[in-house]
Amino acid sequence: MKDIRTFIAIPMEPKVQSEARSLVRALEAEGDGVRWVPLDDLHLTLKFLGEVDNTRIHGVCQVVRNCCLETPATELHLTGVGGFPNAERPRIVWAGIADGGPILAALVEKLEIEFAKLGFKREPRDWQPHLTLGRTRRGGRKPAQLQQRIADNADRELGHMIANKVCVYASFLDKHGPTYQVMDTIHLE
Repeated sequence: MKDIRTFIAIPMEPKVQSEARSLVRALEAEGDGVRWVPLDDLHLTLKFLGEVDNTRIHGVCQVVRNCCLETPATELHLTGVGGFPNAERPRIVWAGIADGGPILAALVEKLEIEFAKLGFKREPRDWQPHLTLGRTRRGGRKPAQLQQRIADNADRELGHMIANKVCVYASFLDKHGPTYQVMDTIHLE
């Protein structure tokens, strides 16, 4: 038996990835202490499951399929830049989701309920739809400059897209960062 680091997410369309690349170029600076995510794999995480025994993956995919049955495709409006826990001292630099949240929040709640029944840990915080663009490293040398670049791009538009599929991903970590592999795709109607 082997464990697979697993999460459920909506992949971003190429046009959003392109806008995100442009945004990251505006945000990044040498020595900023941020590890920027590979934008080809940009996604909107719905639920992180963690390490899952590979014999349970089929069941995980079935739960996701069942939760998605009555979830319609929805338009997302991607706009704004911020940070968690806040923009002044961000550990995560993110792009925001302005529209489409309520439909996806209902899906996230279904996923939380169904996976809790299977023994997976519920997320302790309310779900906030966002795209993770980067993670700050301890000892970043220029937090004030990063804070200013976030403020300068706070209203930046990344565009619109239709969220019409949900994927179950495997995540493999190495010294260069994560690599993602789609294990299942569920199309939303």
